Amino acid sequence: MLLSKSELARKAGISPLTIDRIERGFPCRVDTKRKIIQALGLKISEKNKVFND
Repeated sequence: MLLSKSELARKAGISPLTIDRIERGFPCRVDTKRKIIQALGLKISEKNKVFND
C-alpha cells in the first residue's frame, strides 16, 4: 500500500512539512523516526528500510 506524504503525516501524527524536510535530508528526532516507522506498519528493528543511519 502506498501512502501520500499527507496520509503518512496524518498516520504518524506529524506535519507534512516534517516529512518533506526528512525527505530532503534534514535531521529529525528519534521519536519522529519511530512514529514514521510505526505509521508505515514496520517494526522498529526494520528502521533501515526507511532511514539510512
